[in-house]
Amino acid sequence: MIRVAVQSGPIDVPAELDIHDGGGHGASASFVGRVRGEDDLVELFLDHHPVLTEKGLAELAHSATDRWKLSALTVIHRVGAMAVGDTIVLVLASSPHRAEALAATEFLIDRLKTDVMLWKRQTFADGRVEWVEARGSDRKRSERWDEGLR
Repeated sequence: MIRVAVQSGPIDVPAELDIHDGGGHGASASFVGRVRGEDDLVELFLDHHPVLTEKGLAELAHSATDRWKLSALTVIHRVGAMAVGDTIVLVLASSPHRAEALAATEFLIDRLKTDVMLWKRQTFADGRVEWVEARGSDRKRSERWDEGLR
């Protein structure tokens, strides 16, 4: 079962875990990404393309299931305005054994940072507003999956 969603409302992590783990999988791995409060950040706004963002997440999810034997996969990404501490992204991967679930989770987080149409705007307490550029370290982590490294 693959579930992919892009939503503007909060991600209910405990409820999503309950839905995902209903299948009695051998192993589950998870990643919960939250808004960091560095440098007096007061808001993170994620803009997206309504069709292409979800399509990009779905393509990544299918790539993960092609690479690893997964029994369930959930990828939820939030868009819109978020405060410090809010959950931005949730990835849940389940498989018969832990190695596949862990690798798929890492792959999805690494690739969605570079492959999915999302744009981040930060607003700070002093009134500054900045668009976030992709970091070289994110590209490097993403590219290692192209090389077949895990």
